[in-house]
Amino acid sequence: MTDRRLSPLPDLPTPSLLDASDEGPVCALCARPLGDRVEKHHLIPRLKGGTQTVPLHPICHKKIHSLFTESELAQSFHTVEALTDHPDVAAFIKWVRKRPADFHKRTRKAGGGKGRR
Repeated sequence: MTDRRLSPLPDLPTPSLLDASDEGPVCALCARPLGDRVEKHHLIPRLKGGTQTVPLHPICHKKIHSLFTESELAQSFHTVEALTDHPDVAAFIKWVRKRPADFHKRTRKAGGGKGRR
């Protein structure tokens, strides 16, 4: 199995978050060390022509997509700074930073998760 953790690209918007810590590469959103599972998030969705990605924990990636549409991501939340400045994302980061790197919990949709399952 190949290691999906990639070294950061030189032109990423927040290289300080992606720098390797003493424990290795970190998540672009929560800055915790990456665990065994790493997902790539397109800062501008592929459907909107985006190619640049950042490494995220699966739970962080799911949280982003539970809060924002592809259009919202492309128009207003196409940088890590814009994502982390959003109050719901900031609250999530505060909560998830207390969890271990491989922590996973089902992510609810905004609005209490009432909908189709």
